[in-house]
Amino acid sequence: MYPLLLKAPLKDYIWGGTRLKDEYGFKTDLEKVSEAWVLSCHKDGDGTVENGEMAGKPLSEVLKLWGDAALGKKAAGFPYFPLLIKLIDACDRLSLQVHPDDEYAMRVEGEFGKTEMWYVVDCEEGASLIYGLTKKIDKAEFERRIRDNTIEEVCNFVPVSRGDVFFIPAGTLHAIGKGILIAEVQQNSNTTYRVSDYGRLGADGKPRALHIEKAVDVTKLEPPSMPYGAVGEVISYGRSSVRKLAECPLFTAEALKLDGDFTVDSEGFVSAVLLDGCAEFSWNGGKLSTKKGQSVFIPAGVRTVISGRGELLISRV
Repeated sequence: MYPLLLKAPLKDYIWGGTRLKDEYGFKTDLEKVSEAWVLSCHKDGDGTVENGEMAGKPLSEVLKLWGDAALGKKAAGFPYFPLLIKLIDACDRLSLQVHPDDEYAMRVEGEFGKTEMWYVVDCEEGASLIYGLTKKIDKAEFERRIRDNTIEEVCNFVPVSRGDVFFIPAGTLHAIGKGILIAEVQQNSNTTYRVSDYGRLGADGKPRALHIEKAVDVTKLEPPSMPYGAVGEVISYGRSSVRKLAECPLFTAEALKLDGDFTVDSEGFVSAVLLDGCAEFSWNGGKLSTKKGQSVFIPAGVRTVISGRGELLISRV
């Protein structure tokens, strides 16, 4: 086993822009790139290995070949590959949406639910997003406000800055705002219930579908309880530092400010996404150079030294 450089599946939803092509080097014939799924083993998009003897194979196939040893004990205990990690370029605002929890999603959709975390990589001046509600309401008011287009009156609009963090448990109403570039760590699920799309038309010229009844079923109709914004303990490792972004039974996420060497030696797999700068990954038997936007899957137990200068998103389960 060895660290895998991954080619990301790309998505071109109507709200996306060109930053992921222009600044992060994702090569595609798509006019715009809304999302790059930088770690993915999902039916809607499977990453492809770009280095070593496994080059050209889908990540899901490689993990089947390597077995549970590549995942580590905790990750192997999940009934599915546990993480989906994205870079998201919101040139326009995303729909107001919510994700179900595992119980509801499995019963209704046949896949697991979605708890996620947002890390604001960059944003335009004055950018904001929606994170939960400003007050507690009941289901009847929630449904009425969706149908009469007044739901934004009770949404919690939050101005954002680079480096802000938002932990979004399943059931939390949310929407990424215009002009925000986000790194998202989430459960490996693509189930989304759209609450409002502001009357926007889809590529077919028709209003995009809403999922009102399901959203009423699963949304937590109250203000968010988790701290957000410029949160997260920072621990120094020589010239480098690690900021804790999220920690829950489903995943952990950290921002690594790299200046020199940093060793990864984990009982479970590690995802490393280079958000800025350049980094070299070294292990017994090989080396791999990476640049901004690239993603590396480090198998469990493969001691790896990351060298260089930049910022990486480090995720585990």
